[in-house]
Order: sequence, then C-alpha cells, then structure tokens
Amino acid sequence: MARFKVSPKLEEYNRKIYELGADAVEYIEKAVKEGANPVADAVRSNLNAIPTDDGYKKPGEIRNGLRSIQLAGLQHSLGIAPIRNDRGFINVKIGFDGYNRLQSSRWESGQPNTLVARSIEGGTSYMAAHPFVAPAVRSTRKTAENKMKEVVETEIKKIMGE
Repeated sequence: MARFKVSPKLEEYNRKIYELGADAVEYIEKAVKEGANPVADAVRSNLNAIPTDDGYKKPGEIRNGLRSIQLAGLQHSLGIAPIRNDRGFINVKIGFDGYNRLQSSRWESGQPNTLVARSIEGGTSYMAAHPFVAPAVRSTRKTAENKMKEVVETEIKKIMGE
C-alpha cells in the first residue's frame, strides 16, 4: 500500500490559501474604495471645468452653463458612498447628494443636486449639455483598475508572506 506524507510546507501553504479566501471580501472592499478615488477626482476636475452662466435668459434662450450657485452645490455634494456588498458583488457609487441653494416655488428647499448633474450631463431644452461624468469614467477606467489590482496584489503578498 502506498503512503503519502504531507510536508509541513504544504500545510503552511494550504493555511495561507485558506486565509486568502477568508479575508477576500475585506481586501476587495479596500481595493474598490481605492479604485473609486481616481474616478471621483476626475469627475471633480471635469465638474470644475463646466462654464457658469449667471446672466438673465429670456424664455426660449439656451443657457450655456450652470449658475454659480448650482455649480457650488454640485462641488459640495460630490462624494463616494459607503461600499455595499450586493450578494457577492462589491459596489461603490460616486455621485451627488442633497440640494443646492437655488430655491424656487417648485423646490422650496433647493434643487436636487442629482437632477442638476443629470441635466448638465445630457442637456435640456433650456441648457446646453456639458458631459462631465461619462468622460471622467472613460478616461480613468484603466487607472482605477490598476489601482485596485495593486491593492489586491499587496494584500495577497502580505498574507502569503512574500
């Protein structure tokens, strides 16, 4: 009958592989958070490049940019939401929260910042489009992926003892 002897090094390797699996969610969340930072920075940079147009417009005239108060509201409310684990998918959202200070009869507490962001991203019948989110995401996709890969590889090296 053949005998099989397990080396202590194999047991050590097996323990490290187990630790990788046990801590996977923790370091994947850390990687996703780090990957969101360059994307949020690019969105912030593109947001600052949007023109402002505070002049009076007659009905039917197209506004070329945001009002200063709307832009300030967007700049203040841009952020990264807490990480969510949706049935094994680790997600993070970058977006706008709250209301700006431009009040009207329709929005007594101010305009919703998400509404303003969508209207400037795609344009409206009264405002020209100035896409700033989609170009930021496209331009930083590889940077974010590389950052996440770097974080995961660093965590693996820590656990594996390399």
